[in-house]
Parts: sequence; structure tokens; C-alpha cells
Amino acid sequence: MTQQFFPLPSGVQDFSLSKPGEGTPGLKLLLFIDPRPSAQELIQQARTRLEQLGSGLAMELEVVDVSEKPYLVEHFKVVVTPALVKIQPDPRQTLAGSNLVSLIEHWWPHWLRDWVERERAPSCNLEADSINASAQMLCLSDELFELQREQEELRQQLHFKDRILAMLAHDLRSPLTVASIALETLELNGDRLSPEQMAQMLRYARTQVKTMDRMITDILQAGQGSSTEFTIDAHQFDIVNLCAQTLQDMRDRFAGKQQSVECDLPSGLPLVYADEQRIRQVLVNLLDNASKYTPVGGVIQLRALHRTSQKIEVSVCDNGPGIPAENRDRIFEDQFRLKRDEAQEGYGIGLSLCRRIIRAHYGQIGVESTPGGGSCFHFTLPVFTHKRSDSAA
Repeated sequence: MTQQFFPLPSGVQDFSLSKPGEGTPGLKLLLFIDPRPSAQELIQQARTRLEQLGSGLAMELEVVDVSEKPYLVEHFKVVVTPALVKIQPDPRQTLAGSNLVSLIEHWWPHWLRDWVERERAPSCNLEADSINASAQMLCLSDELFELQREQEELRQQLHFKDRILAMLAHDLRSPLTVASIALETLELNGDRLSPEQMAQMLRYARTQVKTMDRMITDILQAGQGSSTEFTIDAHQFDIVNLCAQTLQDMRDRFAGKQQSVECDLPSGLPLVYADEQRIRQVLVNLLDNASKYTPVGGVIQLRALHRTSQKIEVSVCDNGPGIPAENRDRIFEDQFRLKRDEAQEGYGIGLSLCRRIIRAHYGQIGVESTPGGGSCFHFTLPVFTHKRSDSAA
């Protein structure tokens, strides 16, 4: 019979108590330990006592760290450590507890008798020879489970990207058509348009191009995965000016639904230290959502305040249907959409991107909402200080 050896954890030794040339060990033992300082002392005590008891008997003692070989713990049904499992000769036996050496002394005569009986009438039990195979099967089973889980995740990601591409192709058609019509009007009738009409056509085209750019940007960033870190190009800027510019860029969006925007943007707010383009993306997403859910003729609110000496808080509020309490945390998850919104335009990624951007600035984002009473989204940004400026330089 060929000897089988389990690969041992790093730093743990395999003690073969048989002498060279003695052939197959008559006694095979597995010592299960956890990584405690006292483990090495226990190993040495067990090894020494077995050498004393089994002088002249070929034995094999193998040490298993339970934290590194959990599948062996499961296979041998080890409940506590330290534990000593006799796997050869039959029958298998498990000893457990801190008094392992005393237990070995107690059971040694029984083990010796079993060994003598096996030598007189060799059995065909192949279990001891197949321990490695069993361990490998358990490892392969774990790996197969992990591969199946990864396969399911990949399948969901591919399904999501296919759905996103289909929606993107559909949703891009509308702003592309509007921009094309505006540019074609300028090209064919530019000499007959008044300056006001030309400015209006250019504004339509510019607004729709920005809409398409925002869609594509959101899709590309969502495709990077939630674990990908944003690259932040932080500098000091006036958050009030950014809010005003964003509202100006989106005025046609609000005018299309006859919505008004109430602003509370104090001129005395300190500068913030952030990536201006990323924060613009957050504002556009939140204001776009507010417009989507605010009814025709409704009111949207945009506020900024000096929350603490280190933080500026920006709020975007609407008077839409609100968000159910059980979904107020989930709306920031990737690909999550409320059931009521499944027929609405959008991809279910805007708020998750907002959260990733704000967290990359070490800020916080959240929502307060009352069903039927609207929603209010808040996010915080760090205040610019000269200390940051010096370190950044």
C-alpha cells in the first residue's frame, strides 16, 4: 500500500514516526489543531508519547490546521480542537480535549490490539488510502460552487449590459433627433431666422448633446463596476456658482414640464474642495430625477448650507410620489429600480453613481421622503482649507 500524505499548512511539520525502510505505517493519526501558541507544545507532547509507546511500530502522525483545511474538519466531523483522529487501523476513532496525551495512553492497548488483528487478517478497507482523494473531492466541490456563483454573477452582468445597451440605443434616439432637427434648421434656414430663433435652435442642440453625453458617461462609469475607485481631480470652487450653472443648463428640462425651481443658495458659503465635474454629474442626476417625479407645474427646491465647519450640505427636493420606507437605502444600489418605475425612462444607475462619487469625496448622501409628500436628497462635501491647498501643491 502506497503512503498518502496530506499537504500541511505552512509552518506545521509532518511527523513520520516510522523508521526508513519500515514500509507502510501500522498506525495513522491526524492531529487537528487551531493556531494557538500552545499548539506546538501539544504537538511535541503527543509526538514524544507516541514514540515512547510505539517503539518499534511504524506510525505516522500528521498535523492539520483547522483554519487552513476546513474541508478535512468537515470530512472527519471534528467538533472541537485539539482532536486526534485514528484513521488506521480500523475502526476510526476520535479523541478530543486538552488531555489528549492521557487519552492516548488509555486507548493505546486497544489500538495495538487492532493493529495485531489487522496484521493477522488484512482487510480490504481502502478508506485510509482514499483520504487524499476525499479531501480533493471536497476542495473541488467548493471550487465548483464558487465557479457556479461567479458564472451566475457574470450572467447577470451580461444581461444587465444587454438591457442597458438596448435602452441606451432607444433613449439616445430622441435627443439625437431633436439635435439633428435643430442643426438642420440652422443649416437650411439660417439666413431666414431671427437672432432669437437661431439662439433657440443652438440651445436645443446644445441641451440635447449634453443629455446624450450624460447618458453615455453614466453607462461607461456603471460598466466599470461598483468596486472600481473614481479618479478624483479635486480643487477649490464655488458650489453656489456650480449650482447656478447647472440650473441654467437644465432650464429647458424644467420648462418642458412647466416646473419652477426655488433656490436657497447663500452667497457667503465657503469654497468646497472637490472634483467639479463629478459634482456637476451628481447635481444633474439629482435634478433630473426631481424633474422626472415632480408633476407638471410642480416645484423643485435646491438648497445649500454650511452644515459644519468642515462640511457643506446640498439638498435637492421634489414634490413627487415619494419613496417607500423599505426602499430608501436600496435606491442607491446598482441596477435597483422601484417597481412603479420599471416603465419609466432610465437605467437604475444614476443614484448608485451619485453615491460612489460622494463617497469618493469622503462625503455622505441620503434621502428623506414621505409617501405622497415628495423626496429630499442631501449630500455633503468637504470645505476648502489652506491646509489642503498646501498639501495638494
